[in-house]
Amino acid sequence: MKVLLKKIIPNSIKKKIPEFKQRIDSKLCIKSSKSRFLSSLYYFLFSDKFGREHQAVLTGRVKYNNSLTVPDISSALLRRNTHRLEKGIIMQPRRDVFAEGYISETVDHYLVCLEANTTDECEMAWAKDVLTEYFTIVDIEKSEVIAQSYSKFNNIVNTVPSVSSLSIPYRRSEICLSGIRYEEFKDLCIQRRSVRWFKEQSVEKEKIEAAIEIASLAPSACNRQPFDFFVTTNQDVAREVGSIPMGTVGFSGNLQALIVVVGNLSAYPFEQDRHVIYIDASLASMQLMLALETMGLSSCPINWPDIELFERKMASRIGLSIDQRPVLLIAVGYASDEGLIPYSQKKSSSVLMKEF
Repeated sequence: MKVLLKKIIPNSIKKKIPEFKQRIDSKLCIKSSKSRFLSSLYYFLFSDKFGREHQAVLTGRVKYNNSLTVPDISSALLRRNTHRLEKGIIMQPRRDVFAEGYISETVDHYLVCLEANTTDECEMAWAKDVLTEYFTIVDIEKSEVIAQSYSKFNNIVNTVPSVSSLSIPYRRSEICLSGIRYEEFKDLCIQRRSVRWFKEQSVEKEKIEAAIEIASLAPSACNRQPFDFFVTTNQDVAREVGSIPMGTVGFSGNLQALIVVVGNLSAYPFEQDRHVIYIDASLASMQLMLALETMGLSSCPINWPDIELFERKMASRIGLSIDQRPVLLIAVGYASDEGLIPYSQKKSSSVLMKEF
């Protein structure tokens, strides 16, 4: 039918169809934006632009629930609750009794992870250390819930091997200061610019791995770190994958290495946290790019458009499940000495800062 219509409809009318559709859509947007119900109705009837996000969030919730009984290399629940315990431990003044609402869940899931023996040993050591510290400082006799949890934990804690370092909250005074001055850090940030022209020189995977170590030190909500870095140092693959999103036309054929930063919605049981993957992954990515600069490597963050065709291509090419969402791409390489860099004037602090 579409083929037949294309043949019989005059070209003059064909050209007007997109404009007509745009006018109709603009009017629908105005009407639909008046209420939540009409907005939802609009996206149900006239647009599927949020379709993948809806499925991704639900798939993430399903995977999160499955991880409660079948934990993976990292447990979102264990990481979140261990961090919640840390925050209770550092509270001023510290309460004699705290975490009654989730200590049973935490200990039970720690035991599940211990039994499964699939969770990263450093993550398990951190959880063990924090739980041990928690039960040392809390007043166990004042809470039956805490007493029961302590009994479970105490029965097995001595059978778990210890690691050399102790991962419990520590005083600010114990931090080894870097000695980096404001001016030096500003110089590094000025040095970091989005470079699009690279030397035909291979990028060492070890340097990217070292930069990811620095990226892992970035803050994230409840320390869940809901992201992965998909890395290739193969020039052909970098150029192929780097050409998927919009915004790389003209320079994707110059890429030497590429990182696809991917958020994991399986870290969350509720829709309210669906945007945290973008915040946390971006915080880590900025540290990663600054770290690359210290090793002589330049980078260029590449915007990822939420377009179904591109999502399918990326998922197929690097092997993503529906709950894994690309956040951004980062091109990496040794900057060409002759390559031009946009000046890109930045807003001043007087423009950006708003007092309240």
